[in-house]
Amino acid sequence: MAKHDIFAANKINLARAALASTVLASAFTAHVTGTAVAATDKQPVAVAEQAGVKAQKTTHETKVSVTADQVLAFAKSQVGTSENAAGGGTKYQQWYANSQRAAETIARDGGNRTAYLNAAWCAMFVSWVGEQTGARPQIGWDAWTVAHAKWFKANSRFGTLAKPGAVVFFSWSGSKDISDINHVGFVVKDNQNGTISTIEGNTGNGKVEERTRPKSQVVGYGYPEYAA
Repeated sequence: MAKHDIFAANKINLARAALASTVLASAFTAHVTGTAVAATDKQPVAVAEQAGVKAQKTTHETKVSVTADQVLAFAKSQVGTSENAAGGGTKYQQWYANSQRAAETIARDGGNRTAYLNAAWCAMFVSWVGEQTGARPQIGWDAWTVAHAKWFKANSRFGTLAKPGAVVFFSWSGSKDISDINHVGFVVKDNQNGTISTIEGNTGNGKVEERTRPKSQVVGYGYPEYAA
């Protein structure tokens, strides 16, 4: 997810209520046919980044034993998992709210753990898959897509080539600026026709889904160093 105003007490549910009728209505018609698609994920409300707070530790030297195929198979096993009517209730949000990383991002962004329970959860899904497969040191963990992408870049593992198992960051406007990232998922494959196949959380009608996306909406890719 992009950075959410999940920590402003008077604004927690602002994005969900306002966008439910417009964004989700187009969810099932947004599969790509070779051209750019409209936004299908609930758009978050931006909140100012607080400077001077320790980011998650870089893990460039931390090896993992899991392969890209294993991570993708596990992510695929989650397809169909859905949030509740309030935009919460997923195990991904519950796990993140209780994680060590939540304490760190609360220190960075303010707020409290409860706010994550109904926040947009695409980045939480990616982070949870990393945790469950043992690949988190390479996949990273965050609730904010921009910070997650910057972590890959800080570790010199961010680029423009679609690879199976890569973490893909999207901007629906077509921007290539990391600060404009709206959404995140896993690359399944490059379709060699200007699109990629993906597995994403918090997409469509608030579910984990397999999608086809145009490369024109990709800001970049984060590359976990998987086992061979």
